[in-house]
Amino acid sequence: MDNVVSSKLISPNHIAIIMDGNGRWAEKQGKERIDGHYEGVVSVRSAIESCLDYGVKYLTIYAFSTENWGRPSDEVAGLMELFCKTISMEIPSLIDKKVCVKFIGDTMSLSDDVKESVKFCEDSTEGFETLTLCVALNYGARDEIINGVKQLFIKVANGEVDIENIDTKVIESELYTSAIPDPDLMIRTSGEQRISNFLLWQLAYSEFYFTDILWPDFRKEQFKEAIEEFSKRNRRYGKV
Repeated sequence: MDNVVSSKLISPNHIAIIMDGNGRWAEKQGKERIDGHYEGVVSVRSAIESCLDYGVKYLTIYAFSTENWGRPSDEVAGLMELFCKTISMEIPSLIDKKVCVKFIGDTMSLSDDVKESVKFCEDSTEGFETLTLCVALNYGARDEIINGVKQLFIKVANGEVDIENIDTKVIESELYTSAIPDPDLMIRTSGEQRISNFLLWQLAYSEFYFTDILWPDFRKEQFKEAIEEFSKRNRRYGKV
């Protein structure tokens, strides 16, 4: 990393990424769609290294949404296999870099193999503080909010929470991301300009950065460009 340039940059504390364009990348290469997802893993590795370079403390990646179950069954099966392979392959490097991995989403609905991989990864990296990698797996923001509201209803009914005391902090405590600060920057690749049911509550004051680059082509140079763009913005959080 160019230390002269980096010294002028304001690094976000938390970056969230919608890793879009794996399938389109594969099609352009004349390959199977799953090949694009495998290449996308290389970009995830690059993003982790960039976060470490720039001092980013939290990275959340949208790995698999609740809507992704509507994809062709062979692609879904290939993705689940890829998750397990990637976790097994990347854990030594994550441990070496002191990266803590957390998963958000309805992971309990996944297959036993995937659940075992998720637990093994979280247990193996627990307690590390250099970077927290938050993987949104079988995640949908609307479901997250609905589940959180249901938990609050139960607590109100049981007398654990006074309805008059419910505020943003109380609601946030029931979300998957209760122990994680909101993202400062959300990046979406592939040219799409929407958030696709991703961190709807948490992105309320985030900066958005959209790029036409497909995710498998999003590497350190592109990451740096996103950081540079973020550094130029005057973040007021609604203040004058």
